[in-house]
Amino acid sequence: MAGDLVRDEVVLSAQTWVVKVGTGVLTGPDGRLDRARVEHLAEQVCAIANTGRRVALVSSGAVGAGVGQLGLASRPDNLPQIQAAAAVGQSYLIRAYDEGFRRHGRHAAQLLLTHPDFDNRARYLNVRNTLFALFDFDAVPVINENDTISVDEIKFGDNDRLAAMVANLLQAPLLVLLSVVDGLFTSDPGASADARPVPLVRDVDADVLGLAGATKSTLGTGGMKSKLEAARLVTQAGGSVIIASGRKEGPLTRILHGDSVGTLFLAKGRREGARRRWIGLTARPRGHYVVDAGARKALVTGGKSLLAIGVVDVVGEFEKGDVVGIRDPDGQEFARGLTNYATSEARLIRGIRTERIREALGTAPYDEVVHRDNLVLTV
Repeated sequence: MAGDLVRDEVVLSAQTWVVKVGTGVLTGPDGRLDRARVEHLAEQVCAIANTGRRVALVSSGAVGAGVGQLGLASRPDNLPQIQAAAAVGQSYLIRAYDEGFRRHGRHAAQLLLTHPDFDNRARYLNVRNTLFALFDFDAVPVINENDTISVDEIKFGDNDRLAAMVANLLQAPLLVLLSVVDGLFTSDPGASADARPVPLVRDVDADVLGLAGATKSTLGTGGMKSKLEAARLVTQAGGSVIIASGRKEGPLTRILHGDSVGTLFLAKGRREGARRRWIGLTARPRGHYVVDAGARKALVTGGKSLLAIGVVDVVGEFEKGDVVGIRDPDGQEFARGLTNYATSEARLIRGIRTERIREALGTAPYDEVVHRDNLVLTV
């Protein structure tokens, strides 16, 4: 009963939803796009939007759709052919969504993104502004990775992570990940009669992450591990996440009506603002500061800025204003922030007292290497 009340509160208060749908949900047994499933999903999304809520859809399926349209026997195994299949499939996929949404009086709006769109602050804000403008036009943003140009250096890895980043970009209170399994289980439900669903998770800790191998979700490029990592990213920023089966009837409308569907991951702590989400959970660090134990304690428990005297090593090449990670002596990252100094300067002042910065550089523009206002803890 208490769990149902918590779920009701989360769902009813969430005025912005991000919904991610995986390849396994959208395709049939032959691996090709199932238009009926796309139509069913479009109907549910529009039902949510008709309540006055804003919904952004992160959708996989372009490569699978392209495989079907090109008449290929299976998914290609080399990058140029995968990207060619994505190019053909993406147009087919967005057309299927647009036809589905138009039946309910809405338009589909395609956004194809890569990691640099989130790394660069100006591009990040442009994506955010575009999404809000689309909501004003009663359009449904359909977001996917730009597979036609993505290579390892700029890939998200899978659309679960992309969905988490979109949720943080929009400060969405709720992310719904539709998968081929109905949430998190204590063991593999396909192999064990003792498998039990986990209806509520309050903290995505090591024990919860350890269940990733127990719940199988292997179609597409993601899996339960990537979904739990996505849940961790969103809950850390103050949003909640539901992982549920997209193959069952009406999962989104059932969630909207308060039914106990899948696994609910509760928000952890306060809701972070968009800027702090970008610094701590979205942009990839250009480098790292390694700090001593005293500096770690000052940052984590003392609410202090990072000073040069606490820095023991500078890793990577970065410029003033770049996002950098902050690691402890064991190499564990525990914070991120905007650096006040470029790599060359940071290496000259590491380990020295603040009053000696001018002596080392000839100028002392900042007392702090990373100011507290531009620092976000990630633990």
